[in-house]
Amino acid sequence: MAEETMPALPWGREVIEGILPHRDPFVWVSRVTDIEPGQSIVAELDVPADLDIFRGHFPDHPVLPGVIIMEALAQAASIAMLQAPELRGHIGFLAGIDGAKFRRQVAPGDVLTLRGRIVKASKRLVVAEVEASVDGEVAATATQKYVLA
Repeated sequence: MAEETMPALPWGREVIEGILPHRDPFVWVSRVTDIEPGQSIVAELDVPADLDIFRGHFPDHPVLPGVIIMEALAQAASIAMLQAPELRGHIGFLAGIDGAKFRRQVAPGDVLTLRGRIVKASKRLVVAEVEASVDGEVAATATQKYVLA
C-alpha cells in the first residue's frame, strides 16, 4: 500500500490481515485508528468476555495475560513498521522485550489501546517503544525489538 493509497481509517481485520501474517486465533489487533507508516501507530484490541483464554487465566478473576498484551503491542508496532515502504513484504519476529512493566490488569470487556513508536529501524532490526492502556490508564509499557525476515 503506498501511503497515498492507504485505506481510510479506522482499519479493520481485512486491512490488518493484509499486512500481518497472523490469523485467528492469534490476531491481537481489532482496529487501527491512527498510523504514520514506519513511525507510529495507535490501535485497539477489543477484549471479549467470552475469550477462551479466560477459562484458565483465571476462572474466578479473569485477567488478560501479560504475554498476550506484549504480543498485541508487537503486532500493532509491526503494522506500523511494515507500512514503511522499505520494509513492506517483510515479517517481523519478536526478538526481545526490555523494561516491561505491567501497571494495570486488563479484564474481559475492556478495550485495550495499543501505541507504538518506532525508535530505530534498519533492514534487519526494528526497535519500538510501546504502551498499552485502558480508558487512559497505562496497563503495560516496554521497549520491543524485532528482527526482519
